[in-house]
Amino acid sequence: MNKDELIAYLDSKPESVRDYPFGPEALVMKVEGKMFALLTRHQDRDALNLKCDPLQAQQLRDIWQDVIPGYHMNKRHWNTVFIEGDVPDPEIERIIDHSYALVVRGLRKADRLRLEIRHGTDSLYCGE
Repeated sequence: MNKDELIAYLDSKPESVRDYPFGPEALVMKVEGKMFALLTRHQDRDALNLKCDPLQAQQLRDIWQDVIPGYHMNKRHWNTVFIEGDVPDPEIERIIDHSYALVVRGLRKADRLRLEIRHGTDSLYCGE
């Protein structure tokens, strides 16, 4: 998956919004004002920070060389995934879906229900 394909996939998440609070080189993807992905450069490679269940975060690090503890993030709850590495595209999409679903589940009830009514639970929680 190249960077353009990755951004298109991030944009496809319901009501995802691009933001650049850290400058033009760091793309932050948000839903209802909460970050679910951060696309930046780390170790001279395109890297994607994604929220993750702590147990699954460690399992992914154990399986894939190109998944490391979240760079500049809470290492327990975030992973950094190097794109165009050893993680297959379908797995990157699944991890993005998981991050998005975790953030949506953590929203205030009114915001979460509004998203569920507009988009249905299948499209919001497909990564869980």
